[in-house]
Amino acid sequence: MDKLVVRGGQPLIGDLHVSGSKNTALPLMAIGLLTDGPVTINHIPDLKDISTFRKVIEVTGTTVIGSPEEHRLVINAASLDRPEAPYELVKRMRASFYMLGALLGRTGQARVSLPGGCDWGPRPVDLHIEGMKSLGATVELDAGYVVARANGGRLSGGRVRFEPSSVGATINVLLGAVLAKGESVLENAAIEPDVVECCQMLRLMGAQIDGIGTRTLHVQGVDRLEPVTYTNCPDRIELGTFMIAAAISGVPGKPITIHHANPEHLGTAFLESFTRTGAGLIINGDKIQVTAPEELRPVSIRTDVYPGFPTDLQAQWTVLLAKAVGNSKVHETIYPDRFKHIPELHRMGVNAIVVGDEAVIEGGKRIQGTSVMSTDLRASVSLVLAGMIAEGETQVLRVYHLDRGYERVEEKLANAGIDIKRVRYDEWADPD
Repeated sequence: MDKLVVRGGQPLIGDLHVSGSKNTALPLMAIGLLTDGPVTINHIPDLKDISTFRKVIEVTGTTVIGSPEEHRLVINAASLDRPEAPYELVKRMRASFYMLGALLGRTGQARVSLPGGCDWGPRPVDLHIEGMKSLGATVELDAGYVVARANGGRLSGGRVRFEPSSVGATINVLLGAVLAKGESVLENAAIEPDVVECCQMLRLMGAQIDGIGTRTLHVQGVDRLEPVTYTNCPDRIELGTFMIAAAISGVPGKPITIHHANPEHLGTAFLESFTRTGAGLIINGDKIQVTAPEELRPVSIRTDVYPGFPTDLQAQWTVLLAKAVGNSKVHETIYPDRFKHIPELHRMGVNAIVVGDEAVIEGGKRIQGTSVMSTDLRASVSLVLAGMIAEGETQVLRVYHLDRGYERVEEKLANAGIDIKRVRYDEWADPD
């Protein structure tokens, strides 16, 4: 498998470019199943999760055309004849569960494996299943599969309340509701940019959705949706990661420009916390400039649903706090066990302890390069960031996690001055 080898101490200089959003691209691809004509989606990132979900979609008989280099997919579900998502593919990625709503909405039936995904904590699918029942589906569990059917071949619509609010469940129920016979009301719906983008694409296709961007969505089901061309939004988590990278490893006084950015998608909590660190931030349309300060200030954060501080930037923020001088805390409210990067940072000399759902960090201490192990997507990129500011060489192992959500990140960082390369290795080889 692959590892990233990072030699710390090289400053980040020049420009960085943000790829299309992975977390938005996946449900946009699912939306392509809701009509019988070619749906074109632009700015699709070249990621493992995208190729996996493409295979899931193709199992249904749907044709998908496009290469990673084009960053474009054309999805044509006119030939969809198998409303199923098999375990062999769904186990690789939890977002494959979007097939439940898409297939129910389009065909009135679905057989979807219960999902797998990252190994750092449970994400129950009960909200998704109960939502489909509220829309009129009968749902059974059969040997690890969710088998759902709509009476008469079409969902009826209904009222769904999400407790707690969930991006995945909101999108999944929305996929079923837009082609239902009647009206659906989605209460306590998620308002993250992923949800808003999906709503906008669906409306362009002819869906009737009111309340976009609010906690209550009113959906009046329509008989059919039309094919469209839609452009995916920039990846807000990659943007936040690059902003943190610039703040911790940039040259004080020399701005780094990040292109194809939508900082509004980061939410107010992240932007406010970022500026409080002392880093300079100038926003100019889809470009932003970040300038590293002479000394970072420690800013404690609390993760929360949008527009709160994103849980997907918590691990990266921990590295920023490790460089800032002083004590600070990270309070994780979304996934309390999402601190598996902390033991790896300990190996690099970071002084941090985890107590319940909080991590306490004593920043400003020496960080040393060593071999560390990726455990999930965001933890892996946090270790890369730590390697950039560490003394000596850091080897980040098992970067297949990283490849699920960051498009050729080592190339982007290398082009901006970081000494980083990808190397093949045998994890089970005896040491020299």
